Amino acid sequence: MNNQDIQSIVQSVMAQLQQKTPGTPQTSAPTVHGNSGEIPDITAKAPTLRVPNPENRAAYEDMMKSTSARIGVWRAGTRPLTETMLKFRADHGVAQDAVLSYVDDAILQEMGFLCLESKVADKDEFLTRPDLGRILSDDSIAKMKAEAPAGAQVQIVVGDGLSAKAIDANIRDVFTVCKQGLQAKGYQLGKDIFVKNARVGVVNCIGEILRPEMILLFIGERPGLGTAESMSAYLTYHPVQGTVEAQRTMISNIHKGGIPPVEAGAQIVSLVEKIMTQKTSGIDLKL
Repeated sequence: MNNQDIQSIVQSVMAQLQQKTPGTPQTSAPTVHGNSGEIPDITAKAPTLRVPNPENRAAYEDMMKSTSARIGVWRAGTRPLTETMLKFRADHGVAQDAVLSYVDDAILQEMGFLCLESKVADKDEFLTRPDLGRILSDDSIAKMKAEAPAGAQVQIVVGDGLSAKAIDANIRDVFTVCKQGLQAKGYQLGKDIFVKNARVGVVNCIGEILRPEMILLFIGERPGLGTAESMSAYLTYHPVQGTVEAQRTMISNIHKGGIPPVEAGAQIVSLVEKIMTQKTSGIDLKL
């Protein structure tokens, strides 16, 4: 029995199952390509409305265009449709990969970062000991003191956080806009820093040592099932040990399906100006 025979049997069984399930939208079995056994990437397929005979199809379709949420997926009895479940599992896999992977070294070298590490030993410890992700390792502290000048007006830091993929996808565009905008406005910038296995609080450790006027941190957000490429920017005025989250200003959802990186870069430059003028960030900053 060859692949073509197997594909015919699968399609025949799928067609019979659909006929036996009233109200289930008609779907075709995945098309197998040649003799390789490959099927199309289900994560790349645009979402389609699976609800049979909806009361207001136009409203449903408009809603689906404005959100990546899983709506209009329907069911087979009490269970999700096969395609819905496969898409869920695939997106979950992408999210796991984003958390467990590392930022591309080629990007770090290309952009000339001073590469440091937190006290985290590996990804397991990163997930179970967030406190260690807020502190630089002893070797990194020594390296930073030797290679990064203290007292900059704006110190830019990049951390992988919970999605290395977010940094790979967005950092070039947003970084370029931010640096050009801040330099054009005359701000003195420090040495660009990247921290591996970083949590947001690592800026307190860096601020305590380098004493910049403010730190701008780019970090990967916790990935969801809609995207694993979302990045955040945290702006903190005079961060030191003991600075709390309420003292930070943040822009989130930076990615191609949220706030585009170039647009986010322009917003960040504007925020830096407000922070430097008012000499505060977080809940005390008047926007």
